[in-house]
Amino acid sequence: MKLLYTNFHDGDGGGHTTYIRALASALAAHHEVHVAAPPGSRLNREARMLPGVFVLDQPFPNGLNRWKARRRARAQLAQYLRAHAFDLVHVNGSADHRLVLSAMPPQHPALVWTKHNSKPVRGLGHWLRARRTDQVIAVCEYTRQELAHTAYRRCRLDTVHNGVDVEHWAPWPAEDARAERRRWSGGDEGVLLLGSNAGTASYKGWMDLLEALASLPPATRERVRVVIAGVPPTAPEREQVAALGLSGQVVFPGVLTDARAMIASLDAGFVLSYDVETISFACREMMAMGKPVLLSRYAGLPENIQAGVDGWLVPPRDRAAIAEAVTRLLEQRASLPAMGAAAREHASRDFGLPLFVARTEMVYERLLASRAG
Repeated sequence: MKLLYTNFHDGDGGGHTTYIRALASALAAHHEVHVAAPPGSRLNREARMLPGVFVLDQPFPNGLNRWKARRRARAQLAQYLRAHAFDLVHVNGSADHRLVLSAMPPQHPALVWTKHNSKPVRGLGHWLRARRTDQVIAVCEYTRQELAHTAYRRCRLDTVHNGVDVEHWAPWPAEDARAERRRWSGGDEGVLLLGSNAGTASYKGWMDLLEALASLPPATRERVRVVIAGVPPTAPEREQVAALGLSGQVVFPGVLTDARAMIASLDAGFVLSYDVETISFACREMMAMGKPVLLSRYAGLPENIQAGVDGWLVPPRDRAAIAEAVTRLLEQRASLPAMGAAAREHASRDFGLPLFVARTEMVYERLLASRAG
């Protein structure tokens, strides 16, 4: 197959970048893989390091006031599509979806769109794109069910859960993990260390966790430390943390190029999103490293765990339920390593990259076979 992946993000790209990079890296061994991404973006930079992957510096300008830039971008992409005669183009967001459709040649390749977030799908734009999209991939079953009630129900719809590199995200040796624990816990090895590498966007629910923690009796609250990796919080957010009396119990290490050391130190992870989220790469990375996870019952997050075995579920934004869960973690401290082992086993069985890539490739093959027939 001759494949083109597109992504509109100018910067980091988050889960989009992780998703496309994993597929491009794996499939380039057997197929011709191209990636179109804005120059300077993380995806553009990382794709250039992948053996056998071709990269196009392709902007995806958005907004009515950028019509000249859009026209230039469309002309470049149209020429690239004509020159390479791809079998399949795989888009990953609204901006690249729109531009790809506007640049398609008459004999157009199959078009696949992955729905990466939980934002509503409605309006004329989606209706028009759905009519020219062949296949939609949902990264969780929740999303597939939601899409089945939209204009995209006319497309082929498949769920392919995101995968992570479970060998890269492997549990650390106990001695190394203890050393990291001393670093992140402030030297107090008796505390319960909760953490997340899901980022500091407000919808990730980390402030809900801190508000829940602040509601606990002082003697209970002081037994917990929290580590939250991601873009440093804003000044108002830091002021809110201080007002909760938690400045000494919360660490913001910033954006980590490698989060494994931080995750290795944890007793448990958390992702408490209440918007945008679907399945969460961060959740699966923490589970792969042998950490049970506290999750909100939002979108596809519950699909990651077996509640009570390798994690816990709470209603989104329910501070009382979160506080109760934290108290339960303190009470069940001795059982956390066994739950972490179950999380690792679950990840190894169901979250690995080979399974993710194989299922995606199968979707491509079925789609192209249906068009050929």
